[in-house]
Amino acid sequence: MTPVRALRRPHRLRPGTRVSVVSPCSPVPPDRLERACAIVRGWGLEPVLGRHVLDRHPRLPYLAGSAADRAADLQEAWLDPGTAAVLCARGGNGAHQVVDLLDYAAMRRVPPKAFVGYSDVTALHEAFAIELGVATLHGPVVASTEFVDQAFTARELRATLFEPETRTRLSSPTARTLLPGLARGVTFGGNLSLLSDGLATPHSRLSGAGGILLLEDVAEDVARIDRMLGQLLRTGWLDGVAGIVLGSWQDCTPGPDVIRALMLERLAPLGVPVVWEFGFGHRPTQLTVPLGVPAVLDADAAVLTLDLPALV
Repeated sequence: MTPVRALRRPHRLRPGTRVSVVSPCSPVPPDRLERACAIVRGWGLEPVLGRHVLDRHPRLPYLAGSAADRAADLQEAWLDPGTAAVLCARGGNGAHQVVDLLDYAAMRRVPPKAFVGYSDVTALHEAFAIELGVATLHGPVVASTEFVDQAFTARELRATLFEPETRTRLSSPTARTLLPGLARGVTFGGNLSLLSDGLATPHSRLSGAGGILLLEDVAEDVARIDRMLGQLLRTGWLDGVAGIVLGSWQDCTPGPDVIRALMLERLAPLGVPVVWEFGFGHRPTQLTVPLGVPAVLDADAAVLTLDLPALV
């Protein structure tokens, strides 16, 4: 299996830059989108909204319009020479439909851009890594309460976009050692459900060997988490993984103690360092963590140190 490798890093943002905002997954609340754009403008950026950013699918209310329109918005944003980043407005559902409709050959012909999102956007992070060879940012979707109501979350993303060299040593007050040790590898991953669903599908990696895996999820029962994690383990997808960084498990039942016990039992046989509750994912305050960047995980100190800033 090809090991997880370091990817091309996009350029950092500067005041006066235009940025695209798209909805590749679920519908976006208009009021939160307005508040998000106000925050982005406060950073000195000019948000450019995708044509279908506020669409709703006429028959499937959990989707932000048709898959074709969502994919078209994302592709146009990536190809637009006038914008320097693509910010996803929301996760939710639908990204797996979009990944099959993108023209990756055309997208490879343009310089990479900062691409930001999490949750369902994990499918797009994986596709951009495999098809474009581009490092991305596991960070907040901007039309979320976590972004518009939590100054910490917004500050983390802003610092990563504008001053990435200040965000090379990552940790959180909640981070704890689950399994000790030191690991070196390239960051990858995101939402457990999306990674499990994406196994053996086009535009998904064949193996996590050599990588430092990020995992998080929301509103799942421990038995389902066990099945999804078991799928990654039983297929051999986790064979050779260097280390694992666990994020939030908000609203997962029956609670964090049981989820933590599950992780310890399932991951200990891998013999790699693991950190618990690292501060990214579905939680009010979110770290922005680069994907596709070489790093060192010190599980004893619960610190992830990037060899390189997220953006150049």
